[in-house]
Amino acid sequence: MNPTQDPRSPNELPLIRHRGLRTLWLATGILMVVLGLIGVFLPVMPTTPFLILAAACFARSSPRFYDALVNHPVVGPPIRQWRATGTIPKRVKILAISLMVVTLGSSIVFFVPLVPVKIGLAVIGLGVITWMLRIPNTPEPPTAPQEGDSKS
Repeated sequence: MNPTQDPRSPNELPLIRHRGLRTLWLATGILMVVLGLIGVFLPVMPTTPFLILAAACFARSSPRFYDALVNHPVVGPPIRQWRATGTIPKRVKILAISLMVVTLGSSIVFFVPLVPVKIGLAVIGLGVITWMLRIPNTPEPPTAPQEGDSKS
């Protein structure tokens, strides 16, 4: 398998034949991409789940958009990885959780004056962190022993 291609072809997912439904799936996919892009800048909103949903919508509506998304050099690899294994790399989890804690924590402490909003932000943050921790880590590839390493 070519590493730049999605392990599932769009042909494995049903391409919608009804023009109106296909347009609805396409519009939903575009909305998911927009939400994913917003998630790049807002740490409370996840990016990858929206892009995964966009890929599913495009697989049913537009093979061209599907291919463009899953073969994109930046957003394609996490989508292909998720579709192949249902896992997230440990370093990505650590980075995402760290950024959420810093940005949400500083927002709650320094910028948000209303207690109900502070509580809401904390609940959303804890929910996203809990969800992320429940997803399995991507297995690390085995490393070759270095010269000078000895097994005892």
